[in-house]
Amino acid sequence: MKSATLPSLRVDPELRQAAEAVLRKGESLSSFMEQSLRDEVDRRRMQTEFIARGIASRDEARRTGEYYEADAVHAELRTMLAKAGA
Repeated sequence: MKSATLPSLRVDPELRQAAEAVLRKGESLSSFMEQSLRDEVDRRRMQTEFIARGIASRDEARRTGEYYEADAVHAELRTMLAKAGA
């Protein structure tokens, strides 16, 4: 697949300096920007999927009338965390 370009990005000089200040050894500003864009795309996809699962769960609860108390869910999650940490 051919590579594509993104539009130029104009930013305040302070933002550019801040970005350059956090570059790792051997990292270019372009590679930093590309990785940042990839990370945000992934984050937004995960957020969209999370919301879809929540809506589906809500609809299923409405359909079945089966709901769970927050305290019970929190207790179960604490138990799971404790087991995972052991």
